[in-house]
Amino acid sequence: MSHTVHPYSFRIGVIRDWKSRWFHGRASYQRTLKADVILRAWLEERLRGRYVAEIEIERGRNELNLILKTSRPGLLIGRGGEGVEKLKKEILTYAQKQKLELPKSFKVTVQEIKAPETHAKIVAQMIAEDLEKRVNFRRALNQSLDKIMANKEVKGAKVALSGRLDGAEMARYEWSKRGQVPLTTLRADIDFAKERAHLPYGDIGIKVWIYKGEKFS
Repeated sequence: MSHTVHPYSFRIGVIRDWKSRWFHGRASYQRTLKADVILRAWLEERLRGRYVAEIEIERGRNELNLILKTSRPGLLIGRGGEGVEKLKKEILTYAQKQKLELPKSFKVTVQEIKAPETHAKIVAQMIAEDLEKRVNFRRALNQSLDKIMANKEVKGAKVALSGRLDGAEMARYEWSKRGQVPLTTLRADIDFAKERAHLPYGDIGIKVWIYKGEKFS
């Protein structure tokens, strides 16, 4: 039987890099890994709706840099950087409650994404917003594929929805695909993301695959 492998982890070391990068010894590996996993999960929930595609963490011996890649940097930065300062205070408060290893002074870097429709995480969030606004699931699915394929660098895309679609009694799995999505090719640049739409009759699972061609470098 075949096994399902996450498209990102499948390509780490080939065309992908780690989302957590540490520049210090391995003495506190377990505590540092736990802190990164918990902090990233909390940030994804806290920044839901801000169209954050990636959260990268860089650690030095006594420093930390959180890199937030978003298509709406103004919402995160705020007036004169107020939003970033508020977020840093919230992160410190949460880290103290969870007893996570974080330096007292750290940096939050916000990077702008210029083509949001080529990032699977942002597309998945867009679909979740449409479903929560009671847009028909087939319409949301087809509109998202049209937006993705409108970009020249995209070679193919696939979107899958699962759950009680349109409030049906029986949960089911619906998907649609445009172009090529070669999941087993290591040099294929495939962006993948999962998201959930919270609806009164239950959650709808969303999966998005975006294929941007092959990387040879």
